[in-house]
Amino acid sequence: MTTNSDFNDYETITDLLASNYLKGAISGISAEMKPTFHDLATWYGYVGPDLIAGPIQSLYDWHDGNGAATDLVYVISKIDIVGSTANVRIELDNWKGARFTDFLNLLKVDGKWQVMNKVFYLHP
Repeated sequence: MTTNSDFNDYETITDLLASNYLKGAISGISAEMKPTFHDLATWYGYVGPDLIAGPIQSLYDWHDGNGAATDLVYVISKIDIVGSTANVRIELDNWKGARFTDFLNLLKVDGKWQVMNKVFYLHP
């Protein structure tokens, strides 16, 4: 059964991602992404044969070095919420010419949704 609080959480998560993570991706400014992620968040994925893994700061550093993705097109294709946990799938196309699928795991910490982990797939 879906409750009003569930609908509010979907809206809150969608807004968090659009207003911070995706806005930062488009602008090329990692500081705009930071409110999306918990300070202890991590990220993982492959770029070619190389595993990218580590603390979220390394995502910020990578992003700042790569610049704006002004032609980015995205769809938040799935949000699954269970209590204080959530999983989000985002399809991103033309992030600096690349296509990604992101899987974000969120936790509601002190009443605030934050991404704890990002796992991405870079499409060939």
